[in-house]
Amino acid sequence: MTDFTGNWDFRRQISDAKHGQNGAVTGQATFRADGNGLHYRETGVLTLANGAQMQAERSYLWTPDGAGIAVTFADGAAFHRFEPQGQAQGTSHLCGDDLYNVTYDFSRWPAWSAVWAVVGPRKDYISTTHYIRA
Repeated sequence: MTDFTGNWDFRRQISDAKHGQNGAVTGQATFRADGNGLHYRETGVLTLANGAQMQAERSYLWTPDGAGIAVTFADGAAFHRFEPQGQAQGTSHLCGDDLYNVTYDFSRWPAWSAVWAVVGPRKDYISTTHYIRA
């Protein structure tokens, strides 16, 4: 898990089938050891298809979990789990009635990606994020 420590540049494409809010995020993600695991923090700029821009940020905690990694939200609530090798399907996360599914791809390490498919009554989008070392 310590292989993630440090700074990563990322680029995210968002394809929103429900609301047409397509966009892209470019930014930097940082993994920093905090005693319990790795604190993940990303900051970037979201640019919507209509040209509107806004700041974007999020934080998670990645902790060792057997052969995998458990990801929790910044407040400690469970999010998902995955095994960091090859193409890895993460566990699903239900948020209200919306279902989040993730697939990681570590086959081109140290470049890697995460693809989220989110479906439900309020959401229907694909978010694809590519990471490279900064």
